[in-house]
Amino acid sequence: MNEHDTAAEAAPVRVMVVDDHPMWRDAVARDLAAAGCEVVATAGDGPQAVRRARAVRPEVLVLDLNLPGMPGAQVCRELVGSDPAPRVLVLSASGEHADVLEAVKAGATGYLLKSAGAEELIDAVRRTAAGDPVFTPGLAGLVLGEYRRLAAGPAPAAPDEPTAPRLTDRETEVLRLVAKGLSYKQIAERLVISHRTVQNHVQNTLGKLQLHNRVELVRYAIERGLDDE
Repeated sequence: MNEHDTAAEAAPVRVMVVDDHPMWRDAVARDLAAAGCEVVATAGDGPQAVRRARAVRPEVLVLDLNLPGMPGAQVCRELVGSDPAPRVLVLSASGEHADVLEAVKAGATGYLLKSAGAEELIDAVRRTAAGDPVFTPGLAGLVLGEYRRLAAGPAPAAPDEPTAPRLTDRETEVLRLVAKGLSYKQIAERLVISHRTVQNHVQNTLGKLQLHNRVELVRYAIERGLDDE
């Protein structure tokens, strides 16, 4: 690891906390700051969250779904489509399947229940910043199951197969492990390569396939049966 990598890893994660309950919002921000994160802003309603996030450009947005002015899922859609887009970790009191799926479809990277402890939240923020999907136990299977269901439906019109982008053997291998639900760290250990190399392979694959995030990548892999290999 060179000095640049060390500096990059040592840089604090830039986080913004959005929740309409001031005491809860302040407590989450305090816990994250105490853990070494840089809390760049907080917000208490949807429109304020969008404005401030565009101004301060956090790496990770810790987002409640139940917000005045604009629902959390809409906030997520507004910001994930921006450049640079933050990664969104939903922190919600609701474990309702419909809420979880709506958040993921809006572009959220992860979904954590408010019953999670401070250490679990801090770990989730760090993993979200690294690009890993983070879900409260039980919810990851739900999300994967939904994408299996969607993949089993009518396939969208696709370009002729001969013109489909070609992935390298290593990119295909990484994609297969992503589809199986492994984190970047687990993939790096499995393939005996660095975490950064895994990220590079995923970014290259996203570019070749013209996909935008890991959720779309998982769906692509499931549609092609890579998770069963």
